[in-house]
Amino acid sequence: MTYKTYTTYTEDDLLQLSALQHFMYCKRQCALIHIEQLWTENLFTAEGRIMHDKVDTANRESRGIVRIEYGVPMRSLRLGLIGKADVLEFHKQGDKWAPFPVEYKRGKPKRDDCDKVQLCAQAICLEEMLNVEIEKGALFYGKTRRREEVVFDEKLRLETADAAKRVHELIESGITPKAEYSKKCKSCSLLDQCMPKAGRKASSYLTKAIES
Repeated sequence: MTYKTYTTYTEDDLLQLSALQHFMYCKRQCALIHIEQLWTENLFTAEGRIMHDKVDTANRESRGIVRIEYGVPMRSLRLGLIGKADVLEFHKQGDKWAPFPVEYKRGKPKRDDCDKVQLCAQAICLEEMLNVEIEKGALFYGKTRRREEVVFDEKLRLETADAAKRVHELIESGITPKAEYSKKCKSCSLLDQCMPKAGRKASSYLTKAIES
């Protein structure tokens, strides 16, 4: 397991693990939430919150060779992150119980690695806390009602460590990136506050004014 890109943080440096997913989705969204402290709920975030609330309020379960814990607190000084796991399963392997993190998402599998990075960060937190090595976990998507297994290979671990480092750099800078409109803006709860098309309209207006 490689930790060469990790920086050791203190308890005072810890950022919410959710910032990592926000950063992977959109750097400006991450800054608006974690620097400017903006948050607005829409249909998508409400559905996601309800799904997470149902998971968090569930009781501990035991299903033969699988034990299930809900809302497990976690943190990593290597990544400088703190948060909790929606679901943490323990799979019995011989005389030991192997941790298996599961993250619940309201939508469907994404083309990028933002959800996988968030789950991998949870695994790294658990490894650091429990002094174990976790090979894989799973993402459960509400739209497909299916699990997608995620292997925590070296590539994903390095991507996760790099993303965590860049999240810290962004938030420490205190600078919110400029808006850049894309298709995913339509489902963002901060669309009205972000106004990603405003900059494009202003630029177009100025260009036309200069040309005329």
